[in-house]
Amino acid sequence: MPAIPLPLTTAPAPPPVLSERRKTRRLHVGEVGIGSDFPISVQSMTTTPTADVNATLQQIAELTAAGCDIVRVACPSADDAEALPAIAKKSQIPVIADIHFQPKYVFAAIEAGCAAVRVNPGNIRKFDDQVKEIAQAAKDHGTPIRIGVNAGSLDKRLMDKHGKATPEALAESAMWEASLFAEHDFHDVKISVKHNDPVVMVRAYEILAAQCDYPLHLGVTEAGPAFQGTIKSAVAFGALLRQGIGDTIRVSLSAPPVEEVKVGIQILQSLNLRPRKLEIVSCPSCGRAQVDVYTLAEQVTAALEGMEIPLRVAVMGCVVNGPGEAREADLGVASGNGKGQIFVKGEVVKTVPEHAIVETLIEEAMRIAGDTASE
Repeated sequence: MPAIPLPLTTAPAPPPVLSERRKTRRLHVGEVGIGSDFPISVQSMTTTPTADVNATLQQIAELTAAGCDIVRVACPSADDAEALPAIAKKSQIPVIADIHFQPKYVFAAIEAGCAAVRVNPGNIRKFDDQVKEIAQAAKDHGTPIRIGVNAGSLDKRLMDKHGKATPEALAESAMWEASLFAEHDFHDVKISVKHNDPVVMVRAYEILAAQCDYPLHLGVTEAGPAFQGTIKSAVAFGALLRQGIGDTIRVSLSAPPVEEVKVGIQILQSLNLRPRKLEIVSCPSCGRAQVDVYTLAEQVTAALEGMEIPLRVAVMGCVVNGPGEAREADLGVASGNGKGQIFVKGEVVKTVPEHAIVETLIEEAMRIAGDTASE
């Protein structure tokens, strides 16, 4: 008797992305894989004195809760270096030690068990002369090195050659330092070439990406206050990720580190490079709006913040685009004439007075979350 064919099951198609990732080497920062075979990770940096172990661990815990994958801590003094073993051991996410000026702290960080070490060759005394010893120590401990070239502290030799921190100067500096490690058969390297100008930064990474297969850490350095820094980082990261360039990111803001993580995650989610969670679709408002869309969207966002399931919520203020956007979302409201039509998965489930819109959306969101959890 012939076998009865089983019904075919089709896995949901992955969300579309703008470009395939650039192929890179692989390395691990603790348990976090870095490179094109792994998801793009989000990093931040603590603002506490590293020597204050409890305060630093508390901030790392806050970053972890916000979704940070890797955290960097500054190590400018002997007291900071002495705190590294405890921090590296107790942190829930991999810790990278950030080293400037004193090469001895590179070795201290490696010995402390940090998951990686970031070095800035441009401001570490006689760095090139010590690459052999650093490479050997890092190899012995399985510690990756990030070569972090920064426009504000570019090696004097490159400044003299190029006149300023041009894209070519940044890329040349990074490739030179990487070649020194390669001479000693050390290849667990990732590279960053940061500049405060997104145009210069993007071009530097493009040059670098064409010359090597090392994983690249993206960042616009000194990007500025939260609003300005968010825009500059989003523009620069989008331009590079559009080309498949970038394996880990940090949004540098003059703001609490948790805000950096939120922005970084949102950038990746917007490009389908990280699974989406809560997404609020809301209109910008206009003369057609018959409800205070700004307040409505803010209240819904605040009430649903932290929701872990993928949920697109449309908060719309008029009858022109409102019903269509609400119908396309998982959950939505089309408001007007003192009331709101509540949509769930494309269907109108109820109509409520304006004052009950937020409460109703929250109730429906919780119901959807409960249904999703039980599936």
